[in-house]
Amino acid sequence: MELQDPAEPTGVPPLGAPSYRPRYHFTPRRNWLNDPNGLLHYAGEYHLFYQHNPEGPRHDNLSWGHAVSRDLLRWEERPVAIPYQDGVMAFSGSAVVDWENTSGLGQGGEPPLVAVFTGHHPHAHRQDQRLAYSTDRGRTWTLYAGNPVLDIGARDFRDPKVFWHAPTRKWVMAVALPDEHKVRFYGSPDLKAWRFLSDFGPLGNIGGVWEVPELLELPVEGGAQTAWLLKVDIGSGGPWGGSAAQYFTGHFDGTCFHPDAASLEGVRWVDHGPDFYAALSWSDLPAEQGREVWVGWMSNWAYAKDVPTHPWR
Repeated sequence: MELQDPAEPTGVPPLGAPSYRPRYHFTPRRNWLNDPNGLLHYAGEYHLFYQHNPEGPRHDNLSWGHAVSRDLLRWEERPVAIPYQDGVMAFSGSAVVDWENTSGLGQGGEPPLVAVFTGHHPHAHRQDQRLAYSTDRGRTWTLYAGNPVLDIGARDFRDPKVFWHAPTRKWVMAVALPDEHKVRFYGSPDLKAWRFLSDFGPLGNIGGVWEVPELLELPVEGGAQTAWLLKVDIGSGGPWGGSAAQYFTGHFDGTCFHPDAASLEGVRWVDHGPDFYAALSWSDLPAEQGREVWVGWMSNWAYAKDVPTHPWR
C-alpha cells in the first residue's frame, strides 16, 4: 500500500520505535480500521470504504472511511464518507452503481452510487438498514431522507450485501441475523422498499455470531456452468482461534439459496489462517476483467484491539 500524499502522519512513533505499517495493505493514516465496506468500481476508480473511528484507535464512533485507487496498490485517502452522527453509527455494508437509476437518486443522467449500510444505535440497542448516495463519483455522500429503509426492530441485524439479480430484475440483499446463525434475503425494485424473500441457516459452524454474508455467482472450472457461493463469517470459534470465514455452495433462484450436498457434509473454510475476516467483493467491475476481487480485514477479533501500531490500528 502506498499513499499518494507523501506527508508524514501526525503522531509518528519516536525514533527507534518499531514500525509495522504494511507496504501493500491499505491502512488509514491514523486511528481505527476494521471491516472493508462499500467496495465498488466506477469511472476507472476502485472505491474502498471501511469501518473507521475518526477520533481514536479504538472500536468506537464507527463511520465509513474512504480511499480511492486506480490499481488496488496506490491509494488516495479521502475524507470520511458516512460519519457517525445523531447517535447512529455507520456499521458495515456495501455499495452499488445504480445504472438504471432505479432509486431515483441520480441527477443529470449520471447513475447514482448507492451505499446500503447498518445503522447501529448503541443506546437504543437496535440495528437497521440505511442508504446514502453520491452523485459526484463518490466524492461526497448524502444520507437518504427516508432512512431507515429496513427495520425489523432487532438488536442484531447487520452487514447488508446488495447485488442486482438480472434474471428476476431486482436488487437482492443478504443480511446477517448474527445470534440466530442465519442469513436473511430481501428483494427490492429500487433499493428503498424491501420485502422478505427467505432465510438460510443455521448450518455449518455456529461457534460464534454470523456476520458479513456475501452471495456470488462464480464459474465452475472445466465447463460453462456456474454455481453460487455464500460466504459467512463467524466472530469466534474459528479453527485457528478467534474469527474465521466459512462458505457454502449451491444454487440461488432469486428467492432462496439451496445448498448442495457438499455444503451439508461439513464446514469449509475460506482461508487457512487467523487473519482474513469480513471480506467483500468489489461490485461493478468491468466485464472484461472476468473475475471477482475480494478484500478482507487482515485481523482477528481475538487481538484486534491490542495490536501495537501507532498512529493507526
